[in-house]
Amino acid sequence: MNDHTLNFLYLVHGGNYLRNFFIILTFIITGLVSAVVIGIDFETIRGTDDYDDEQEGLREQIIIRFSHVVATDTPKGQTARKFAQLVEAKTNGRIKVHIYANGSLYNDTNEWEAIQNGNVEMIAPATAKVSELFPKWGILDLPYAFPTHEAVTEAYEGKIGKTLLANLHNTNVKGLTFWYNGYKQLTNQVHVIKLPDDVNRLHFRIMPSPVIKEQFNQVHASTSSLPFNKTYQNLEVHFIDGQENTISNIYSKKFYEHQPFVTMSNHGYLGYGVFINKPFWESLSEYNQSAIQAALSEATDWGKRHAIEMNDHYTRELRKKDVVTIHFLTTREREQWKNAWKAVYDQMTTIIGNELMDEVHRIQNKYNSRE
Repeated sequence: MNDHTLNFLYLVHGGNYLRNFFIILTFIITGLVSAVVIGIDFETIRGTDDYDDEQEGLREQIIIRFSHVVATDTPKGQTARKFAQLVEAKTNGRIKVHIYANGSLYNDTNEWEAIQNGNVEMIAPATAKVSELFPKWGILDLPYAFPTHEAVTEAYEGKIGKTLLANLHNTNVKGLTFWYNGYKQLTNQVHVIKLPDDVNRLHFRIMPSPVIKEQFNQVHASTSSLPFNKTYQNLEVHFIDGQENTISNIYSKKFYEHQPFVTMSNHGYLGYGVFINKPFWESLSEYNQSAIQAALSEATDWGKRHAIEMNDHYTRELRKKDVVTIHFLTTREREQWKNAWKAVYDQMTTIIGNELMDEVHRIQNKYNSRE
């Protein structure tokens, strides 16, 4: 093979090599440019106003720890459970509510501190316990303040409730709503209580409310403020003679085992303030806040209806107990209790204020005829 032939072959094959090289280089450059363009496009998409922050919740599940002190088979326990189910359903499982009942996480003496510090996200204490920190809340403990269930609803959802929920100033706690239980009754282990004189010198367990304490002072009974989950033990050892509570709590905690005398007095209403840790709440997206509020509204309406049913059911069950004597106050007896407690209103007006007290009287006048 001569030199001209070799040169020809070299040029042909060398050209193929160069052509292949340029083709490969073109592919590489095209890929890099595409990556840059696509990357810029993704960043542009992230920055648009149309970005749906609902998708953010899919990346990480949010847990709400909800602590309360009563049994699960009570109005509050069942409403909390309903709320948890609704939150999970409305957020497609992105938010889950873990409920800690019976004071298993925090009791009613330390749950407020826990929510303040962010150690728990939600609590629902009895309104009476809030009055120890915010005295105006004592308006909900006034004896015979709200004569019917409709009156209670008007107080919770109207001017009184809105004022109280906004009264949690300088705290890490946001007030959300009120939950329902029922009217309080008197129990004791000594004798049947019919008139105010019947509690003279008896010792009662009460919630830490200045208004409730003054009620019992007015009828010459002594009191001890004890945690709810310690009440049964103190009844058992006879440290206290009696207590006041809803029938659902009396029955679910078996207080009747040491309190054979029950007086259906309906002298006050036991409900709950529902609170959430404020920094936690503010960390949630508007979408998640709306979902929680919608679930809360639906659960509250559900709980209001079922609270009446549950207390009626437990009343029927309690009447079947041979060891229990139940007395229903007559109209005349109730009037004597109201008269005995008139002084409580006078003493609490300076703390609660004329504006809210006027609202209580307006509600009383509206619903007393329907009692």
